[in-house]
Amino acid sequence: MSSIKIPRHADHDYTYAAADERRQFIQNQTGADLSHTSQYSFDPAILPGNIENFTGVVQMPLGFAGPLLVNGEHASGDFYVPMATTEGTLVASYSRGMGLTRAAGGVKTTVVDDAMQRSPVFAFEDARGARDFALWVTENFAGIKAAAETTTSSGKLRNIEQYPASRMLYLRFNFTTGDAAGQNMCGKAAYTACQWIIANYQGQMSHYFLSGNMDTDKKHSQLNTLHSRGKRVIAEVTLPRALLLEKMRTTPEKMYAARRTSQLGGLMAGAVHNGVHTANGIASVFIATGQDEANVAESHASLVYAEITPAGDYYYSVTLPSLIVATYGGGTGLATQKECLQVMDCYGAGKVRKLAEIIAATILCGEVSLGAAVVSEEWVSSHDELGRNRP
Repeated sequence: MSSIKIPRHADHDYTYAAADERRQFIQNQTGADLSHTSQYSFDPAILPGNIENFTGVVQMPLGFAGPLLVNGEHASGDFYVPMATTEGTLVASYSRGMGLTRAAGGVKTTVVDDAMQRSPVFAFEDARGARDFALWVTENFAGIKAAAETTTSSGKLRNIEQYPASRMLYLRFNFTTGDAAGQNMCGKAAYTACQWIIANYQGQMSHYFLSGNMDTDKKHSQLNTLHSRGKRVIAEVTLPRALLLEKMRTTPEKMYAARRTSQLGGLMAGAVHNGVHTANGIASVFIATGQDEANVAESHASLVYAEITPAGDYYYSVTLPSLIVATYGGGTGLATQKECLQVMDCYGAGKVRKLAEIIAATILCGEVSLGAAVVSEEWVSSHDELGRNRP
């Protein structure tokens, strides 16, 4: 049976009429009803660069958690956090954690690193050729940097990591990218830099590939956990003993015992990080604010640390080593996503670190809330009341 192509138009593909035509085509081909996907409030003309074959929308429920009190260097004060999800109890749990941390004086947040990568690989006749090239790259960093930065006004090449293996040299270009997530920006800049390298290197080179996969784009990796990808941001709070007893019906000792036990279980299972459910909060905020949803694969990695203080209170921190977010470009300018960013005053230039701090604080609140629910044996009952575990 011959395939029938989905209708497309070279000159007017992002229009109401083109979307209507595609919906009708899909309905005719499948017999499905697309009446709900046809309802949206924005002009399709804003979509070039975001999607192809635009046909309609998939609507997700949106809730706001908060108020979240953040004591950051870029985010300061109370925020209401948009979360798009279909999982009952999620918004309620994050709001509960936000209420707890607010009563404790807020969540302290710090962005400690900021870099986006592209990792070309160069191959040579033997390992000595790769070693000689590595020395040349170090000596010619200024020229490589200048070439890369001709392609972008906001991207800056910070440094180049080198990883030799066999007769190859893997280079990991680290860029700062302003308020954009920057993967495409870095790809274009690295390509131009590689062309400059090929034109100027006098030694013998077999071949190169623009991606050697050591940036591990949209994949979790230990390298990104150690060296950062996107924003490396840390959220921390000290929860008074009395507050945990009053609001969470548990103690620092019980929370800490559960933390130790779960870390051993995670180690036995081969878990890649020791967070509780960071992907829940990151995915829901990402969808609401127009982030690249595939970046959840890297961004959800978390390093949780806790201790009982000498005063008997509970110190808790979450480090997100690979949080990839944007406040400009990509899906952030779409109608509903832009509104959600504006609720937090996080749309546009100069706001990306503010957004990173808000997300990190949000994640900490969700981790504490779920952890306390498990310890106090309220986890199942809350899902029975608010979630999908209904008889």
